[in-house]
Amino acid sequence: MSSSTYDKGLHDLGNGCYAWMLPDGSWGWSNSGLITGSGTSLMVDTLFDLALTREMLDGIAPVLGQHPLGTLVNTHSDGDHVFGNELVAARGVEIVASAAAAELMTQEAVEQLAGIKKVAGPTGDFARHIFAPFDFEGITATGPDRTFEGELGLDVGGREVWLIQVGPAHTPGDALVHVPDAKLLYAGDILFVGGTPIAWAGPIDRWINALDRILDMDVTTIVPGHGPVSGKAEVSAMREYLVFVEAEARKRFEDGLDVDAAIASIDLGEYGELPEHGRLAQNVINVYQQLNPDMPREERLLVLGRIAALEGFPELDATAGGND
Repeated sequence: MSSSTYDKGLHDLGNGCYAWMLPDGSWGWSNSGLITGSGTSLMVDTLFDLALTREMLDGIAPVLGQHPLGTLVNTHSDGDHVFGNELVAARGVEIVASAAAAELMTQEAVEQLAGIKKVAGPTGDFARHIFAPFDFEGITATGPDRTFEGELGLDVGGREVWLIQVGPAHTPGDALVHVPDAKLLYAGDILFVGGTPIAWAGPIDRWINALDRILDMDVTTIVPGHGPVSGKAEVSAMREYLVFVEAEARKRFEDGLDVDAAIASIDLGEYGELPEHGRLAQNVINVYQQLNPDMPREERLLVLGRIAALEGFPELDATAGGND
């Protein structure tokens, strides 16, 4: 496990690998990575808007001066990991992502997120609260030049890097980026540290399996999608949360509770102290959707309303955006 502190900016993880971190790891504050080889480098993810990505590119310029950027890998399709892609593509860099992630890296996705900040009412207020620092205007969606399914090995200036698709889990197209000779893994949003994970795609069982795969890997340093550089202890801790939520939601489904009653009745215990604990709402919904495939899927804006209510955001009803 790296001894890196959790401060904004570039962190040298050793063995020619780096992380660019954005505390505090909550909504939109994500991590990027950089793997150097002989005369080239590979970037793992961009950031949530153009300003943040420009700042990162400026911050890593001393490293890129010795190791020009040749490849960008997007671990998944969420905007806080891809919305800066156009600035990297403008440098002639090849972008790689899973085929499932590529399908969601669209201009519509950019416009939807920009639109959420303009929605009237309490749910819009919550969206503006969590996304206030980010500017989604003027972003041009930029997807991959190359896609893969399963696993893909890349040569980064003579060193081996493996892309391992483990989604659908957090999103449909999640992938891990493994640097075997450094015993290092960039986990994307398969790992949240210091906050609550959210299963937009699931099933949660598959996400648990992805964490088990990480625990079986020969890695000592793990860069999460959100939170400080970590090790396997943090992977195990997040796995325990997902196992707990899946079991509690499944029990309530089997007892005949509707999803609103299930969400309201789960006592998170120690997990209630985690930031973004209201993401429980989407995680329970996800379990119910897996157990009942006919259950309609809610738009993310409605899910944000549920999350806000659980976290006590002002004036939001606990069943905002229900299934009726």
